[in-house]
Amino acid sequence: MTESGLVRFEAADSQAGGQRRPFAKAVRAGDFVYVSGQVPTVGGEVIAGGIVAQTEKVIANLKAVLALAGCTLADVVKVNAWLDDARDFSSFNAVFERHFIECPPARSTVQSPLMVDAKVEMDVIAYRPVNPVR
Repeated sequence: MTESGLVRFEAADSQAGGQRRPFAKAVRAGDFVYVSGQVPTVGGEVIAGGIVAQTEKVIANLKAVLALAGCTLADVVKVNAWLDDARDFSSFNAVFERHFIECPPARSTVQSPLMVDAKVEMDVIAYRPVNPVR
């Protein structure tokens, strides 16, 4: 922990064209880890495919960022999800359930226009004590 109690994990990856993004991938504040919104990108470009492929990629991105803070999906206590098209809700939910069935978090899901070609975005809050009680 830093003196302020905050730890910032890496600047977000560059977007297409190499433009730097002005936020951290995640920030630990005490025992909580706040992960920035993840979209289905590789190298700054949104991957091709429908809601299933894009949701799998977003969850893979979330896992990678959580790992920076020593967390897993089991530590996630809250998920916020945005879908570009409300008709994708059932397919999104099926993928989500596969990854969170053993440790379901609280969740909000809304429809909202997203960046070009993205069908889903998710951010999470995880709880992982810095000094766990033994």
